[in-house]
Amino acid sequence: MTAPVWQWSAIATAAAIRNGKITAQEAVEAALERMAACNATVNAVTVDLSDEARQAARRADDTVASGTILGPLHGVPVTIKENVDQVGQATTNGVPAFAEVIAKTDSPVVANLRKAGAIIIGRTNTPEFSLRWFTDNPLRGETQNPWKEGITPGGSSGGAAAAVALGIGDIAHGNDLGGSLRYPAYACGLATIRPSFGRIPAYNPTGSEERPPSLQLMSVQGPIAREVRDVRLALAVMAQRDARDPWWVPAPLEGPRLDAPIKVAVCKTPAGIACHEAVSQAIDAAANSLANAGYSVEAKDPPLMAEIAENWRTLLFTDTKVMSEAAFQQYGSDDINQVLGDYLAASNVRDLDEYIRALADRTRLLRSWSMFMEDYPLVLAPVSQVPPFLQGEDLQGPARVKEMLDEQSMLYGINLLGLPAAAVPTGLHDGVPMGVQIIGPRLREDLCLDAAEAVERGTGILSQQLWSRT
Repeated sequence: MTAPVWQWSAIATAAAIRNGKITAQEAVEAALERMAACNATVNAVTVDLSDEARQAARRADDTVASGTILGPLHGVPVTIKENVDQVGQATTNGVPAFAEVIAKTDSPVVANLRKAGAIIIGRTNTPEFSLRWFTDNPLRGETQNPWKEGITPGGSSGGAAAAVALGIGDIAHGNDLGGSLRYPAYACGLATIRPSFGRIPAYNPTGSEERPPSLQLMSVQGPIAREVRDVRLALAVMAQRDARDPWWVPAPLEGPRLDAPIKVAVCKTPAGIACHEAVSQAIDAAANSLANAGYSVEAKDPPLMAEIAENWRTLLFTDTKVMSEAAFQQYGSDDINQVLGDYLAASNVRDLDEYIRALADRTRLLRSWSMFMEDYPLVLAPVSQVPPFLQGEDLQGPARVKEMLDEQSMLYGINLLGLPAAAVPTGLHDGVPMGVQIIGPRLREDLCLDAAEAVERGTGILSQQLWSRT
């Protein structure tokens, strides 16, 4: 391979280390040199772990020399978001008051990456309390979009996405409660999978109490990468069992083959809201790629998206008001408290009786999609109804925040449903990445990723266009 090592896929890097073509030290050093060259322009990696990574790479090469069976990511450089526990590091979650919350053990997703041989080169930025579709906080500052100044890199995994887009590591860890994997992948021209609820174990030992119920049901961990095949590999690594998460499901990563042609419902107007012309063109491009790959593509809106989006807002922000608002007020900045206040104002926060009814009604909404997917196993839809937002756009007041919530309905609605959804880029609009999401039945990430690969074959690896500029 003639390309620099930092441009290689995780699969290619791992194979080259396993076959003795390069060493883990060479792979890690290439990523660290790339970080030194370009991280300052985007502020994606906020904790530089170069020294620890070099030591780990030396140990990884010793393991290769010993003839021991190697893990699937042996020697591959990765990054970890600053909102999960990594032993010896602060789980800041973007909050200055948490800068001394040092983890004594790894969270399950970090432990699984290490067991697979991955080498952590740094920790990536997240907004305060990981709540925004932007990545800015008083502790670490603002992360920039590597494609275009003034555009959000997405949130809350904006640091993760900006880093891997630039070649700082082959795989970035992130998580997704309201689109925090898919939206940064969309904004930075990358691939990801929001796994099904229960697929990847999650737990932060530094947590002072259990998470609110909506977070337990709707937040997931996952990978962001430049290529769909790397996302598939990272998913398999991250999904290994950890007894600390009782919600983890021991389900196979490959389900039964579906009869061809697989039907895909193409949706441009989730919750009845029209999408921007550039988003419409992205969906058309993806639909054409799927049709060319043998899928049966049909314009068809899935059911009850407006109700699903409202239910997500109701459950999440009622939970947040009860269990988290006091912490926001005590530890958060004026900006995050303004955003939270506007989110609360735009959501139907309920009393206990109404909250219980809304939680019960969630099953009706899940059932509607389960039945719909008997006929349409895949749904092709926008990640967002509009191109990536301008930086700080959620600070423009309650009216704009309400509009943004409407424009992101399909993004966070999938979290309520607990379904897997892959995001994949389709090209550029005005110099900014565009893309789509592909949603599948519960625990059928394989179907989503198969379809995402079909789209990717038509688009190519979009980040390669970014590298020619940097």
